[in-house]
Amino acid sequence: MIVKILIGFLAGIISGLFASGGGLILVPAYVYIIKMSEERARATSILSILPMVIVSSVFYFKFNNINWTLAIICSFGGIIGGAIGAKLLKKISPKILKLMFIIFLVYSAIRLLFF
Repeated sequence: MIVKILIGFLAGIISGLFASGGGLILVPAYVYIIKMSEERARATSILSILPMVIVSSVFYFKFNNINWTLAIICSFGGIIGGAIGAKLLKKISPKILKLMFIIFLVYSAIRLLFF
């Protein structure tokens, strides 16, 4: 139980600091530490992230850091993309998903370092 709480704690800190990253911590932790299947880990991660996002959003709101117009417009695309991604999860092999995730992380790291 303590390990699971610590995983959530770390994911929450990263999510709050970087406005993202809960899934970057939770999915690998669920797969490699908790020994959950990758498909189940991704789905569980999404639900686990929801409370973190709500709490972080309250604080960002308090500090007047939200661009409401942009957030609302992007939310529409996020709703559609989330539904499509959840359906694709069943159709794409775990090996391909893992490769896509690695490519995304490497691309993000390179962008952060050099641009």
